Amino acid sequence: MKKIYNLLLLITIVGLICTGCGGETDASGKNGGTGEIKLSYAFFAPENTFPGVQMEKWAKELTERTDGKVKVDLFAGGTLLEASNMYDGVRDGIADIGMSATSYEPNRFPLLTISDLPSDYPNSYVASRTIYDLIQEYPPEAFDDFKIIAAFAGEPSYIQTKKKIETIDDMRGQRLRISGSLSDIATKLGASPVGMSQSDVPESLQTGVIDGYITSRETLKDFHLGEMIGHITDYPLHVNTFVAVMNKETWDSLPEDVQAIIDELGEEMAIFTGEYHDTNVQESIEWSQTEHGTKIISLSEEERKKWDEIISPIQNEYVEKLEKEGYPAKEYQARLFELIEKYSNE
Repeated sequence: MKKIYNLLLLITIVGLICTGCGGETDASGKNGGTGEIKLSYAFFAPENTFPGVQMEKWAKELTERTDGKVKVDLFAGGTLLEASNMYDGVRDGIADIGMSATSYEPNRFPLLTISDLPSDYPNSYVASRTIYDLIQEYPPEAFDDFKIIAAFAGEPSYIQTKKKIETIDDMRGQRLRISGSLSDIATKLGASPVGMSQSDVPESLQTGVIDGYITSRETLKDFHLGEMIGHITDYPLHVNTFVAVMNKETWDSLPEDVQAIIDELGEEMAIFTGEYHDTNVQESIEWSQTEHGTKIISLSEEERKKWDEIISPIQNEYVEKLEKEGYPAKEYQARLFELIEKYSNE
């Protein structure tokens, strides 16, 4: 009887072991079986936004180039992680990959803030190529425990408001949403900066919490903000940088061939996103003007000079501050303008 019991116990244990070996890999890509690797990828904004489009393109390319070995589950719209906890959530393993705007976390990315500040980027393509290169050359310390898989930027941000803004005096008292680390721009122009995620803007406009916002113009259509604001002031300001990172343990668990494909996608995504975004911006402006009568407000030459005198010193002052703190800020700034010139002349 005892022999029969021991035999049954052995069969049960073997069965459990086989069951554990027969399924898909988990989200970290460990645990063998069929060899399929599943990754979770989180983003705080809707999937139709330009970072969301990049997210979907990246996932599709990775699956195709690995012949289906890697599958990516996408969690856009804050369904897995929000902007406030995106990078910490990836570090803690809640998602394998997460993407956020670095300007949402003031003081965490000091050198990147230099390239976010007004720098005369002509468009998203140039900004994305420039910032991707800068991140390769000057990797942010805050990402030491992650694998950076993508980096790009939107076009320069514009003031978009219910009320017409065409002078510095018009800016006084305006409550404008702007990314946290760039709030000094709104303050110096006389407005009251309000920090919040872009996804919170529509409701805040409807309820009167804010009078407008400062961001790139694809939001007119992507967030249907063209239905709520009436004016765009034609004065380019800062950019918002987006960086997608992978949990380090997840990265280390991936096969070398998969890692190589992810690496080759990095620069490609900067190019793809910049080109897509610039096209999307123009479509959004035309839609907003045609469907909702949005007006583009040009500054007079005299007024533009006033704005330039306020905005131009901001980056240099910040660079001087970082230099005193021991960062290679002047070197970074010089490289920034070299890259802007390089990609603007392609």
